[in-house]
Amino acid sequence: MTSIPEALLWCLSTGTAAAVVLAALSIRARGQRADLRSRLSAAEEQNSATLHSNTELSARLRATEAEIRHLAGTRLPDLTLALAHPHVPVPGLMDARFAGTETDQALNAVLEQVSEAITKERARVDAAAQSTLRGATTTIQALLYRLQTALQDMQHRYDDPNVAQDLLNADFLNEQALRRIQATGVVCGAWPGLTREDSYLAELVVGATSRLRGYERVQVSNQLRDPIAVVARAVEPIAIVVTELLANALHHSHRELPVTITLQQGNRGASVIVDDYGVGMHGDEIKAAMELLSGDDDLLLTQLGDPPRSGFAAAGQLVRQYGFGVHVEPSPYGGVRAVVYIPGDPLLTVLDESAQPMSVMAPLPHRSAVPDRSSSVLPTGSATPPPAAAQPAPAAQPAPSYEAPAQQAEGELPRRRRRKPVSELDESAERTASLPPRSPEETGSRWAALQRGTESGRAAAQSEPPRSPEGNAQS
Repeated sequence: MTSIPEALLWCLSTGTAAAVVLAALSIRARGQRADLRSRLSAAEEQNSATLHSNTELSARLRATEAEIRHLAGTRLPDLTLALAHPHVPVPGLMDARFAGTETDQALNAVLEQVSEAITKERARVDAAAQSTLRGATTTIQALLYRLQTALQDMQHRYDDPNVAQDLLNADFLNEQALRRIQATGVVCGAWPGLTREDSYLAELVVGATSRLRGYERVQVSNQLRDPIAVVARAVEPIAIVVTELLANALHHSHRELPVTITLQQGNRGASVIVDDYGVGMHGDEIKAAMELLSGDDDLLLTQLGDPPRSGFAAAGQLVRQYGFGVHVEPSPYGGVRAVVYIPGDPLLTVLDESAQPMSVMAPLPHRSAVPDRSSSVLPTGSATPPPAAAQPAPAAQPAPSYEAPAQQAEGELPRRRRRKPVSELDESAERTASLPPRSPEETGSRWAALQRGTESGRAAAQSEPPRSPEGNAQS
């Protein structure tokens, strides 16, 4: 046999081992390449997801910046405008994707904080303005009252009719300025500035009418059964309210149309009803007027408009302070009906007409007079009643007696006396009621003549000693 050399065997064994090693290395390299390819694919996918996420974050960041700009440029200015004018809408989010998110909550929190800060600042500034205006109106009102007193003194001092007429015109203009200053002061929380005694409701209404231009158009109908009066502390506030309601009625109706006032008496109080034939008010206007007249909410001067309309606002302040009520509604005549209800328990009383007679300027009550049967009997043989001059003078009747005040029922008007029926009153009241009513001009001229005569007599009595009849005849 041929023997293989040892060197050849060594070489063969070495080559076989190297082949095995190479095969192992090749298998390992293939595994590493596969692992590298999988890792590279995962890295590429992660990189793609990162790029997509970055794109979304950039878009969301741009949308957030746009919402902030929308908040600063649109929503906040509209919010400040809506706080002064509630009909102005405040826009919402520009991008609906933020609805209900933390971004939406943060933006709404900014709006709420700004709204609260603006509201507090407006209230503080308005309170300061009202305080300043209240002090100014109080001073001006006191000066106007002094001017009114001076004009009245001059009316008594001078007898010239032309001068008296000019003084009356100046006094009326002063009354217009005083009414506006008084209403403005009341809106700002000032006291009405005038104290009176218990006054008849009919006199109060006539006094409120005399403060206005166009007072000759006002027609007053007195349907009161009793001589009802307003207590002293509420006289001027109710006069202010009636004046403002009349001013509104006269202003919004044609100058040739009348404005009617009806005084009604109920079981628990009395009412002053003002009806006009003007343009009327829409539903929204009546609602806004009732909000002002209720006096429930605190009022800002900026809410009165430009120029400010302080009539209903002043009435609302007085309603809240004194406890009477004011209601406005469409009138059956096409205009507006305003009702001032005065509760009897705290604000009304009944005065004694014999101790405190009612002014001749006040309208007479429409009381149903029952004729006396004895005085209506015709003379014997006469078919017609005798003329007024031939009628005998009525027999003197005893003065009406007054009973002690009866126990007041709950809710009824307080009474100081009990009056007898109309059928038992003096017949002179019937004759007075049958006379034609005097015009305001005639009443004013008679009153002026009486004042001039009184002042002239007093001046003559103070300047000269009384003379004897003989001396007067000689002179």
